[in-house]
Amino acid sequence: MKRLTLLIPAAIIAAAIALSAMFIVDERENVLVLRFGQVEQIRTDPGLYFRLPFFDQVVRYDSRILGLQSQPLEVTPADDRRLVVDAFLRWRISDVQQFRQAVGTEGVRAAQVRIERILNAAIRQVLGSVPSNAVLSEDRTGLMNQIRDVSRREALSLGVDVIDVRLTRTDLPEQNLAATYARMRAEREREAADEIARGNEAAQRVRAQADRTVVELVSSARRDSEIVRGEADAQRNRIYAEAFGQDPEFFAFSRSLTSYERALTGANTSMVLSPDSDFFRFLRQIDPSGTAAADQAAEDQARADAAAAAPAEPEPAPAPAEAPAEAPAEEPAPAAGN
Repeated sequence: MKRLTLLIPAAIIAAAIALSAMFIVDERENVLVLRFGQVEQIRTDPGLYFRLPFFDQVVRYDSRILGLQSQPLEVTPADDRRLVVDAFLRWRISDVQQFRQAVGTEGVRAAQVRIERILNAAIRQVLGSVPSNAVLSEDRTGLMNQIRDVSRREALSLGVDVIDVRLTRTDLPEQNLAATYARMRAEREREAADEIARGNEAAQRVRAQADRTVVELVSSARRDSEIVRGEADAQRNRIYAEAFGQDPEFFAFSRSLTSYERALTGANTSMVLSPDSDFFRFLRQIDPSGTAAADQAAEDQARADAAAAAPAEPEPAPAPAEAPAEAPAEEPAPAAGN
């Protein structure tokens, strides 16, 4: 019984020692086995491994791709315009033993500090050799690749492989933003003024062309109207002349009636004429008693006798058609109250 009592603790101690001698390597990590601070084993493949208990120390490092966000960094490109740049870097431990020797016992935290310094130096080196416009143009991808290559060369001494570098922000410092915005605003205002001036110039050309077109159209319309009016006047005079030639007495009578209508029916019309004026010749012929008709007949007979007694003369040329036609119309109209 006493023997069994001693065997049980011994078995437990032996099992504990055996378990402490075993360690498992995960597929997401790399393992170093250190003996008195010196690297004894390097395990990068997943599986079950053994170590010397109480003497060997197992140190684990992440084998996955890690990320590093840098702090805002102020750089001065080739055109002396300062920029504030943020970068994001992806890295991975490529050589575990060299990584342990480079960073010591602090591990990934110390490695990130040193990698950030390498990244900042690479950013200043690359962006300081190009103008600021190149950082904001299509050349940005090429610049990021250059920063990655420079950082990769410098990080090899740490046992680290830099996979990619990206510039997440490229901006102006706060103290330069106001001046930059003012300069941009002035530039846009100048461009707007140029556009307005060009627009006004084009508008003036359009207005001048429109005014010229208006003058040409109005002149052409007036010319055509004058031609049409002249042709109409000529047609009217021809009609008047034909009517006068067919029956001069009736033509004179018709024109006189028109003149009577225009003169005697107007509002507030006042005329001062002699009763025996030729304007009232046809009105004097309208006499129910027949006296005016007898007087006119006697006058016509006297004119006929005088014409018969006078020596024969060559027949005069007919007067222009317009003279008899217009004479009654141009006489002043009588007073409306008479």
